[in-house]
Amino acid sequence: MPHLLSHIREDVATVLERDPAARSRLEVLLCYSGLHAVWFQRVTHWLWNHRVFLLARWLSQVARWLTGIEIHPGAHIGRRLFIDHGMGVVIGETATVGDDVTLYQGVTLGGTGKEHGKRHPTLLDNVVVGGGAKILGNITVGHNCRIGAGSVVLRSVPDNSTVVGVPGHIILREGKRVVITDPKQINDPLSEALAAVATELRKVRDRVSQLEGADSPHEPLSPSFERIAEDIDYQI
Repeated sequence: MPHLLSHIREDVATVLERDPAARSRLEVLLCYSGLHAVWFQRVTHWLWNHRVFLLARWLSQVARWLTGIEIHPGAHIGRRLFIDHGMGVVIGETATVGDDVTLYQGVTLGGTGKEHGKRHPTLLDNVVVGGGAKILGNITVGHNCRIGAGSVVLRSVPDNSTVVGVPGHIILREGKRVVITDPKQINDPLSEALAAVATELRKVRDRVSQLEGADSPHEPLSPSFERIAEDIDYQI
């Protein structure tokens, strides 16, 4: 019992710390469905681990009806998970969520098909997932990552990265800007267009220089375009 009360106090303190709208401990206890869903899951996960599968699934459905949040009893949930608002959040059976993770409304930690075994994502510690984001398949989102609202993440993400877009691509890593470089890997139309334009522009400039002679002056590119062109790694 002391251990359980310690976890409850820790969960309430987490909400007060991360949500500026939380005004009191009583409000958090009574009004935060994300907190209630996590507490339900701790009970159903215990039942699941003790092979009381039907009761665990039934209680998880009760929790879904009460909170609008569906967490499978088989999912592994770390400490201090904060589900803000939470309506529509779905966490699959083989998902793993680390410590100090924050999920906003409409997040899905789901699978990509009918494969067996580990088929849902793993979120390591200190991950924040924006509203409506979908993280799908047996992939890993590294420590301290940020997933933008509405993103669809289908590939593993290294530590300390920020991901946005559909499909999700990294825009920041270790605090530094990342330019989309390889359309073959990212499969993003904007990256293909950007890489193609930069490549063709360099070809045209080289051809013009050959025709006019090496010593002929030419109009320089704008600094912003030069910076983008220099950043692009021509792997395509």
